[in-house]
Amino acid sequence: MNTETNRFSNTLQENQNKNWVRAIDSSKIITWIDDLFKILFPEKALETIQIELLLDQNKANFIAILSEIVKDKSANEILDDAESFYTGLPKLYDSMQKDAQAILDTDPAADCIQEIINSYPGFFAIEVYRIANAIASRNTCLLPRILTEYAHSKTGIDIHPSATIDVPFMIDHGTGIVIGETTIIGKYVSIYQGVTLGALQVEKSMQEKKRHPTVEDHVIIYANATILGGSTIIGNHSIVGGNTFITKSVNPYSFVMQSNKNKVLNQQEIKDINFFSI
Repeated sequence: MNTETNRFSNTLQENQNKNWVRAIDSSKIITWIDDLFKILFPEKALETIQIELLLDQNKANFIAILSEIVKDKSANEILDDAESFYTGLPKLYDSMQKDAQAILDTDPAADCIQEIINSYPGFFAIEVYRIANAIASRNTCLLPRILTEYAHSKTGIDIHPSATIDVPFMIDHGTGIVIGETTIIGKYVSIYQGVTLGALQVEKSMQEKKRHPTVEDHVIIYANATILGGSTIIGNHSIVGGNTFITKSVNPYSFVMQSNKNKVLNQQEIKDINFFSI
């Protein structure tokens, strides 16, 4: 090896020895979350399952994953974190059931709860977020972000695990939705595809500040709306129309819409007009 190659090899060796550089088997994490969903929602399982047995195994797998990822806690602390997560599962499950019921109550295309649980990408993304958020409340490790990125890859819905989202929450269609880290969302909020709840600034100096908007209770945000800024508040019972761009707060019971108007012409009356498409 020449000097430059030796130097590079030494750099790689040094990085390998640092605590933050370690291999993470994401397939274990994906198997864990998929198995947890089958336990919580037997509708997703292909066969009858033994709940208690599988829950114990799922917990053991979770402890193994935490032990692999979390390097700044003792074995007893990791066990405490796992116990806290599984103790909180009944509350999480109740939130998930309320999310599913709210979708059924508001979406005219939804026929039953089983359809929502098995096929709605918005429901899947929300519930993975809720699990990731519960983990993030006790750990700053990579696991919560890996979970939400798994949901992101499957659904096109990007929810930061540290966002604050009340119950119930509804996402319809969902593709292209982005919900930032410091977003706060209230109860009975519905969001459609392409919505961004983002930051006005992306400087690193803003890391510890609220950068993303607050959406109060009973708000509907239609497709491709963009709402930016940590001080931006969408007041309760408001409706945000499609393709709107908002950087200032909106009072409760407001209706925000694009000012551009579509013009409808009768085709029988426009024979003499030439239209060109590029």
